Amino acid sequence: MEILVTILSSTWDLYLDAALWLVVGLVAAGALHGWLPEGLLGKWLGGEGAAPVVKAAMIGAPLPLCSCGVLPAAVGLRKDGASKGATVSFLIATPETGPDSVALSYALLGPVMAVVRPIAAVVSAIVSGLLTNVLVQGEADRSPKPAPASCCNSTCCDVKNPVVQNKLWSSLRFGFVDILDDIALWLMIGLVLAGVLSALVEPQAIADYGSGFGAMLVMVVVGIPIYVCATASTPIAAGLIAVGVSPGAALVFLLVGPATNIATLGVVGKELGTRVLVGYLAGIILSALAAGYVTDEVLRLLAIDVPVQMEQVGEAVPETVRLAFGIVLLPFLFWPLVRTMRRTISKI
Repeated sequence: MEILVTILSSTWDLYLDAALWLVVGLVAAGALHGWLPEGLLGKWLGGEGAAPVVKAAMIGAPLPLCSCGVLPAAVGLRKDGASKGATVSFLIATPETGPDSVALSYALLGPVMAVVRPIAAVVSAIVSGLLTNVLVQGEADRSPKPAPASCCNSTCCDVKNPVVQNKLWSSLRFGFVDILDDIALWLMIGLVLAGVLSALVEPQAIADYGSGFGAMLVMVVVGIPIYVCATASTPIAAGLIAVGVSPGAALVFLLVGPATNIATLGVVGKELGTRVLVGYLAGIILSALAAGYVTDEVLRLLAIDVPVQMEQVGEAVPETVRLAFGIVLLPFLFWPLVRTMRRTISKI
């Protein structure tokens, strides 16, 4: 019983640390969704060379889509004329980071990791896209010609609909309903896992084994097959760092986990071909390992203690503010779970 109370207490503390910054991230993600003219993306990402790959990474990084939600968007971009390299770059940068995950990274991992994570995500997307271009060089590109920008998706059509004129309301609905529908379950699982790690594992128990190339390879093996979005992976990474895993090894998980899963790999292979799948996987793995190694070395040289920063961020927010945002956010987190339970029961 005492262990259960300790786990619940640790999970609740992590949730309160995250609540304020998660709200900030959801508002930002909704605003991007509501105001960004998505119909132009295919036109911007067409053509060969490095420029479309870089643009795809920069455009994809702030978009609020998870690793499964990005699949139809990426396929749509490909059909609109985006090159294979640009499609891969978009497919990696988009789920690896976003406003909600960056805000949560600041809350749970500290300011340094909140900066390092999106930079590493963009770099890994560009590396993978360029590697894809090299591997498919000489192949005939059979992608359709870019279609003229038009109101062809639900968001755009909702904005044009006379019944739905308020973009602010549409943005907030997307952030606090649509996004949370996708991430609520996995976010709560991540918080509970982090709470279990914090409560049950002594930091020194794996501190000597939680760094170095071996630990990073373990993160690659664990991260590739599973489905975990960027936001939900953040508390797991925080729990790993708290029990002795190096920030670089945790960063490898943060990059590989959201960008890969069995469903994503299957779609990439089917829609873009085997060569692209090889470039996709090789680019993610190599860039994630390099980012993890560089991060650990830089933190060591600059004597930056990420676990200390994690504690300081939580202490900087007044307890009343943490509690207020935690209470406000709870219904939005539990409502998707209720809907999921209802759908499951109705199928029985």
